[in-house]
Amino acid sequence: MQIQDLPYPDPGVPDARSGPRFLWWLGRNQLGGQFKALAWGLLHFLAVSALPFCVGLAVQSVVDHSGTRLALTGALMAVCGVCIALGELMLHRTAVTNWITAAARVQQLLARRTALLGSALTRRVAAGEVVAVSTGDVERIGWFVEGVSRFSAAAVTVVVVCVALVVYQPALGVIVAVGVPVLAVAVLPLLPRATRRADVQREKAGRATELASDTVAGLRVLRGIGGEELFLDRYRRASQEVRRAAVRSARMWSAISAIQVLLPGLLMIAVVWRGVQLARDGRIAVGELVTVYSAVMLLTYPLRHFEEIAMAYSFSRPAARRAARVLSLERAMDSGGSRAAEVPGGDLYDPVTGLLAPEGRFTAVVCGDPDAAGLLAERLGGHASQQGAVARAEGGPRSTSAVLGGVPLDELPLECARTAVLVQDKDPVLLSGSLRELLDVPASGLVSAEAALSAAQCGDVLDALTQGSLDTEDPMDARVTERGRSLSGGQRQRLALARSLITDPEVLVLDEPTSAVDSHTEARIADGVRSLRAGRTTVVFTSSPLLLDHADRVVLVHEGEVVAVGVHRELVHSEPRYRAVVTRETEEEAVAEAADRTALGAVTVDDEAVLDGVLEEIEETA
Repeated sequence: MQIQDLPYPDPGVPDARSGPRFLWWLGRNQLGGQFKALAWGLLHFLAVSALPFCVGLAVQSVVDHSGTRLALTGALMAVCGVCIALGELMLHRTAVTNWITAAARVQQLLARRTALLGSALTRRVAAGEVVAVSTGDVERIGWFVEGVSRFSAAAVTVVVVCVALVVYQPALGVIVAVGVPVLAVAVLPLLPRATRRADVQREKAGRATELASDTVAGLRVLRGIGGEELFLDRYRRASQEVRRAAVRSARMWSAISAIQVLLPGLLMIAVVWRGVQLARDGRIAVGELVTVYSAVMLLTYPLRHFEEIAMAYSFSRPAARRAARVLSLERAMDSGGSRAAEVPGGDLYDPVTGLLAPEGRFTAVVCGDPDAAGLLAERLGGHASQQGAVARAEGGPRSTSAVLGGVPLDELPLECARTAVLVQDKDPVLLSGSLRELLDVPASGLVSAEAALSAAQCGDVLDALTQGSLDTEDPMDARVTERGRSLSGGQRQRLALARSLITDPEVLVLDEPTSAVDSHTEARIADGVRSLRAGRTTVVFTSSPLLLDHADRVVLVHEGEVVAVGVHRELVHSEPRYRAVVTRETEEEAVAEAADRTALGAVTVDDEAVLDGVLEEIEETA
């Protein structure tokens, strides 16, 4: 795989059981690039290691007054120089290619997993951690993959040089052969501590990134309540903790680097001291002493890669662990599905609550608990709970999925389920880019962008975008900033609603689509959505009387089950629980209203229930 061939047609299925297993899987998928880098690394390192022998031969040629051998040695040194340059060039090229392709593979895997999990990802993993994994951690993982080939070439070179020195000059070669392995393993006792400190640094940096991400996301709210300085102080403390952890980690790595300099120096002193003794006794020639000394001096170059690979692994291991954690997350439903890839049609039914949304009707759902409403909306879209999926995987009861036209949505392939039912949650995300790109989503083609924008009452949004983009006259070419931060909450909601309307799914589920919109605009949106979605199934979770009054069917869900079905004006008068949610009526106000009706002789069954309930509470308290 070359850089120009990216992205991968298929990045593969990662082994996400642990960080080391993920790194091993990543390395196995790049064996071709690793062997190329190893070959060029051997050429480079062996050519560098051959220079001391050339220098020794040159010195001995001068001592022996042999011009022929000196010329041959010069030619050999020139060949070594060419090999060093070519090997270094190609080693760097192939190693960087391994780095970039490994990082690209990980990013593709993370992007696919993010698309698969959707909004469930940030509920199971903090958004800051996802950002840290997809940016800094990807680079660290690529660094380790790139360093493996360099380390392998350096290790082979060290072994070859030690063997050559033993054969070339046994008296000194044995000292080198014994001393070099000691140099290589001398830092091993320090690596666990250095790794732990690096883990702590990465953990604190991840928390600081999460805090920064959350602060930026809520900056407008923080400024509104005067909490900007408070969160700034929190980030300062988190940043200082990262700094202290980084200093502690750097101290350990500086100690390892110092050992890597000190021990080779001691080995060199030992070799020179012993070599001088042997030269005095006439047991070795001057050229042999120079050769061994130069070889020991140059061995520090490949030995530095032992420290590099140790550092790369210590930083990449926690990064790989975090990446494996994200990649191991699974959807609550099987994305492949067990049924044929066909989009069903018909009534939408939730077996947990008993909610029924008839085909082609506008159904409004009132639920007093916002969290329960969000879970119900997800279930209607085929996003079953994670607990249900785990229970089914362990042989427990089958997960309760919403049913569309008699077909459980979790048995459909993911693409079909999303085509059949689209769920817009209460906090939709707007990606950066032009408005045309924002609205370029998979759609039936029956709803135009103009019709969707008109139904969502986006006229003022288009004006705002056009004014913010002075170089564009067409509103569709106007730029939308990341998450639509330059727009108000109501404007973002309306753009997201228009994007959902364009898709024109069989079933559209909207969770509080107008919570940040004023009442006049909300009434026009209700008319627009009802008109545009005529003949299509639409389910809206809301407590707004303006939307409820436009619904064909209103369903009240109380404590996890459907307790009332009707139209808005009937339920307001006949169902006190519905009235309490829609009108924000307190219990005291309900009791007072029921008492007034009693005094007027217009007591209803519901009023009697309210009074009886209050009397029972008074008796229990007494």
